[in-house]
Amino acid sequence: MKKIKYLIAISAMIFATSCGDKYLDTENLYGKSLETYYSTPTDIDEAMAGVYNAIYTANVHSNEAMAANLMSDMMLGGGGPDDITAKWADNFEDPAEDTYKDMWSQSYNGIARANAIIEKTAEADFSKYFGSPEEAQKFKDQSIGEALFMRAFFYFRLAKFFGGVPMIVAIDDPKDVGRSTYTETFAQIASDLKLAIETLPEDSFSSIPTSSYGHANKWIAQAYLGRVFLFYTGYMTNMEGQATSTLPLVDGGALTGADVAAYLDDCISRSGYALASDFRNLWPYSYVNQSNGATVLPWAETEGLSWVGQDGHSPTFGTGNFESMFVQRYSFGDWGWSNGNIYTNRFCLFAGMRDNSLVPFGQGWGWCTVNPKLWNSWDIDDPRREGSIIEVGNADQGTGGYAGDKGDHETGFFNKKYTAIQHPENGGETKGMFVQLYGWGNADMQLMHAQDFIFMRFADVLLMHSEITETATGLNAVRDRAGLDAVSYSLNAIKEERLHEFAFEGLRWFDLVRWGDVETAFDYTLNVRNSGVDATYKANYRSEIKGLVPIPETEIRLANGVYDQNPGW
Repeated sequence: MKKIKYLIAISAMIFATSCGDKYLDTENLYGKSLETYYSTPTDIDEAMAGVYNAIYTANVHSNEAMAANLMSDMMLGGGGPDDITAKWADNFEDPAEDTYKDMWSQSYNGIARANAIIEKTAEADFSKYFGSPEEAQKFKDQSIGEALFMRAFFYFRLAKFFGGVPMIVAIDDPKDVGRSTYTETFAQIASDLKLAIETLPEDSFSSIPTSSYGHANKWIAQAYLGRVFLFYTGYMTNMEGQATSTLPLVDGGALTGADVAAYLDDCISRSGYALASDFRNLWPYSYVNQSNGATVLPWAETEGLSWVGQDGHSPTFGTGNFESMFVQRYSFGDWGWSNGNIYTNRFCLFAGMRDNSLVPFGQGWGWCTVNPKLWNSWDIDDPRREGSIIEVGNADQGTGGYAGDKGDHETGFFNKKYTAIQHPENGGETKGMFVQLYGWGNADMQLMHAQDFIFMRFADVLLMHSEITETATGLNAVRDRAGLDAVSYSLNAIKEERLHEFAFEGLRWFDLVRWGDVETAFDYTLNVRNSGVDATYKANYRSEIKGLVPIPETEIRLANGVYDQNPGW
């Protein structure tokens, strides 16, 4: 219930700074004054909620997870005949010109709000609100460090999708600036993360209260520094053809692989995060069997699965989740709110089976159907195969009653990690899993998906460490959890492991880009069904776009020639 209240609160807090109709402009929506605000801990907490609010986007195709999955080689567009935006993203098209506008605008909203916290919190004196100077300083350090991390998070989101972008890192910075270079953009991201790591308290995960779950901490910043390092050095080397082994900083320095590996070592040894005992227990389908036994999901019952939950180490429901590090928190929607469906996990809705309301898998819109190549090439003894993919027409998986020919790009496979989950409530009406758990009054199938989206897991820290150090320890820890034999380190082993460990988690596309594999990843055709008609599918990736999406044309026009469109768009 704390999670529900938290998300409802931030949904109302789009305050202080928000992009208006002018180019990268900001306006004060609620009369909050920069001169008087940010002076109490309550002010800072409210302002920080506004920063996190900017992760959410109104248009679902502008959602980071949705966009990244649609562009990857392991998911197809899907949906119905009228779901053209899914097919545009899947096929690297943008006839609407503003497909990713919400991602752009919301990222700059978050950056502006983070800038205000960074500057104003540094000037504030919170001592009278705490029992000791040490407590006041710790609050200040957490707030500044968290805002630095979030600014890096938003700039990284922009850079991954759009490339070099305008840099605005202070309240009074001019807004009519051109795009920074790719290297300049990543230098700011890396510098923010490094300073966040140096500023944030060193509390281990188990000592952080559940009420703070979903907020950034030192260990999350370390993990993201690893991700940024690998993406930047990979992109520059493989997409730009400039061999690069270091991550630049704004002061002219740089971080080496050894530097970043040391941060990851620290995260591994001291953070308190750990792998879940069973990969499948990370996902909500592992909880369903606890309510209704084998009649709901025989496979989960037989496998003895038990959901770890999604509220940290001491969740309201579940056994305790020590693996999920940074997540996008979701709750329920309400059509009476402005953009009332953006705080429910629409990836679960849109990627659910189209027009099939089964138990335990509810119905959705059928986007992001799964490439059968993944299922067919995956080791049948790897439990992550059935733990990640729904195979239709399989009674043991709860899909024996599946009715096909409801949508496009049907392959017979859907993702199992993020999908609609439902079951009978006390033997009666079938309702969404989270509606039942939290006692939510609205059972609308479009508004019931309170599953958090995981941006960073501890498993990724282990695999990134192996990739940077070219050692097999982290790689084999993840394989051991899946019951697989140890292997020697190789980049190919890392590629295969990341594919299987993080399928449908929004990472595959960016891995393909940074490895330089995106050019060959789509060299295949598939037989699919389009609304009951046999068809052939092929995605048309174009090398000239260099793994980037188009900057919204609205933003380019408002910029009055300050910068140009990305190549190929």
